[in-house]
Amino acid sequence: MNTTRGYTATKAELMNRLSKIEGQVRGVARMVEEDRYCIDVVTQINAARAALDKVALGLLDGHVRHCLVGGHGGPDDPDLQAEELMGAVGRMISR
Repeated sequence: MNTTRGYTATKAELMNRLSKIEGQVRGVARMVEEDRYCIDVVTQINAARAALDKVALGLLDGHVRHCLVGGHGGPDDPDLQAEELMGAVGRMISR
């Protein structure tokens, strides 16, 4: 992926974000192990979810720009493109 605009990030940037999220999740596990205040743990879980959502949006942005608009692997039919994209967005927001 290139870094043109929007959420698009390079693979290295995405991997860096995922490493940070991994650290957040380990921190949540430590908080549980240390019997930290429940609301603080839930707050950190929500922060990790938000960070994962941002990565997912970055991947979707890259997919739309490269695979769908750029014609590199996505479906050619616009209706199928919309269906694929909306399916991915739907899975993101249906938790």
